[in-house]
Amino acid sequence: MKRITLTWGCAALMTAALAGVPAAAQSGTVARGPDPSVVKDTEIEKDAVHNLEVARHYFKMKKAYLASFKRAEELVAGYPEFTRLDEALYIAGMSALYLSEGKGKQRPPEGVETYKPETLRATARDYLSRLARGYSESKFRKEAEETLARLGEKSNQ
Repeated sequence: MKRITLTWGCAALMTAALAGVPAAAQSGTVARGPDPSVVKDTEIEKDAVHNLEVARHYFKMKKAYLASFKRAEELVAGYPEFTRLDEALYIAGMSALYLSEGKGKQRPPEGVETYKPETLRATARDYLSRLARGYSESKFRKEAEETLARLGEKSNQ
């Protein structure tokens, strides 16, 4: 009986002691969390990763450069904070270049200014220049710089 009373007494004493101490999160001693400007929305990131995987599939496996160009261009425009934007820039730039050269299984629509060879080459230069200037650690940077040199433009490091 003494053991049960002692056990219940200790439990009651510990409960009372813990109830009297405010939790650290409620007392304001815990930081308010990460800076909202650097927090990534996981759903948006997941959607962007899916679009990148589809663009990569069209680019590498299907040689469907029109489809990969559209997907990658949508990624660049719609997800400017995407963690793998360098690959999207690479796919958009190279797809635009290949379309301007008539490569791949798809042909761009005729009569549309956006898909004229000169416009596509300028678009390719723009995307590849952004990649070369803004992503010094990217594994796509070297090939982007080589392509820019072939196109007659330096990357302006």
